[in-house]
Amino acid sequence: MKPFLANLIYAILLIAISLWGYFTSDNPSFTAFIPTIAGAILLAMTPAMKKENKTVDHIVVVLTLLLIVALIKPLTAAIGRSDDMAMIRVMLMMAWGVVAMIVYIKSFIDVRKK
Repeated sequence: MKPFLANLIYAILLIAISLWGYFTSDNPSFTAFIPTIAGAILLAMTPAMKKENKTVDHIVVVLTLLLIVALIKPLTAAIGRSDDMAMIRVMLMMAWGVVAMIVYIKSFIDVRKK
């Protein structure tokens, strides 16, 4: 998989899942829009990634890593509330973030080998 495609999927997933969480929550919080905003930023960076802009690639990697780490707190909160749907949503965002990171790192390694 190409890095820009992994980024595109991750961005859309972040936007869709965070909106789903906000609109289906019993007491929605504005913080549910943080992944939406991050997804929009990643989505905006996708065309530059497609053109293999290395600076943007590195920014996307850092942002993705920050998102994975930042999602730990919502996951632990969802576990504490025994909110199965919230756990699934956060785990999906985290899991695809890890997949995207693997794709990004693999592409960096492939470029380095060339």
